Amino acid sequence: MGPVPVTVTTVSTKTVPVEVRAIGNVEALATVSVKALVEGTIEQADFREGQDVKKGDLLFNLDERPFRATLAQLEANLARDQAELKNAQSQAERTEKLFQDGIVSRDQYDTFRTSADALAAAVRADQAAIDRARIDLEYCTIRSPIDGRTGSLLFHPGNIVKSNDTVLVVINQMDPIYVSFSVPEIHLSEIKARMGAVLPVAVTIPGEENFSSEGKLSFIDNSVDMKTGTIRLKATLRNQAKKLWPGQFVNATLRLSTQQNAVVIPTQAVQTGQSGFYVYVVKSDMTTELRPVLPGNEIAGLTVIQKGLQPGETVVTDGQLRLYPGAKVEAK
Repeated sequence: MGPVPVTVTTVSTKTVPVEVRAIGNVEALATVSVKALVEGTIEQADFREGQDVKKGDLLFNLDERPFRATLAQLEANLARDQAELKNAQSQAERTEKLFQDGIVSRDQYDTFRTSADALAAAVRADQAAIDRARIDLEYCTIRSPIDGRTGSLLFHPGNIVKSNDTVLVVINQMDPIYVSFSVPEIHLSEIKARMGAVLPVAVTIPGEENFSSEGKLSFIDNSVDMKTGTIRLKATLRNQAKKLWPGQFVNATLRLSTQQNAVVIPTQAVQTGQSGFYVYVVKSDMTTELRPVLPGNEIAGLTVIQKGLQPGETVVTDGQLRLYPGAKVEAK
């Protein structure tokens, strides 16, 4: 039987990033449930479902007529009480002079003084009620509290809404945006040690080869999940093109550092057997040796070999199915 034709490559060294990969999901940077702060009837919705809005953009108008009527009544009450206060103060001043001249008693003077003080308090209460009514009137105009994208319109014009009870629409802030993912707790000490520097996080979308985005690690949870032995992390990314969507699953790669002179081989050279990972090494006499290896990270079609190979050795990358230890090979 002749030599087995195989494809081979030479084990090399390379500077490679030390990375942790995980499945993550996209989260809005902020989510706001917009509610009415006063009870009233929706008169108009000033946006489309799914529309991008800016902070301060008009969302809803409530019917202002009941609030304007209340404000007008309170302003009239204030005018009445101010007139009564002016009269009471004049009477109190006249009575004070009469009291000083001994014409009226202290009880009479105190009665007029108390009446004036009570009306002054009523005027202050009227002004406070007017201030509150003006705030309620302003609340009839509902504006977006953040930049973001609107969801479904949950209540339409004509519906009556209650104060701070009914969600009218949910707004998600989309740019920047979070990607949340979890990594094994074994990486926690290294992550914490490097938090003083910017730790980049690369994000890709499964099935979209043309998309990739990079952000930075911005959050480490304050506890390890005891059930899974993982720690939750978040990265913050720009999302101007709105490619990332809250709830979407993505691939997240956290880069911790770089490894100098890492031993690397093509990923297809690494095989899996009952005893674990191995490669076929081609010796100088063109026979093969089955060599157990300890693979590390995979980067761009290359696998880092942490143990089992030396630079300069030759490994088989194609044709392993016909090989066995000691088989004679012919390199193509």
